[in-house]
Amino acid sequence: MSEADFHLVADVSSDELAAIEPVLRQLVSQGITETAGGFHIDTTMTGPSARDLNRSLLSALRRVERRTRLRAEWTGDGISERYFDYALKSTRQARPASPP
Repeated sequence: MSEADFHLVADVSSDELAAIEPVLRQLVSQGITETAGGFHIDTTMTGPSARDLNRSLLSALRRVERRTRLRAEWTGDGISERYFDYALKSTRQARPASPP
């Protein structure tokens, strides 16, 4: 299966933010900002599918803290997929980029 680039916009929350932060920063090297309730991610990741990337990211975080939550939107190949934790909530055509 070929790899594709996906744009990720996500919010991560957890009962132990200090515990998951090092793992999150290792997995997502850029685009992380701290928020009042956790972390906001806006970055690009490469993988076989949005589902696989979402599952691997959440699984790695949950190995450290079981009560970690991930609300994510993955956009690639003209499709946006929204997830809450592992569950796919919606799929739609990606919005075209706004002209500068």
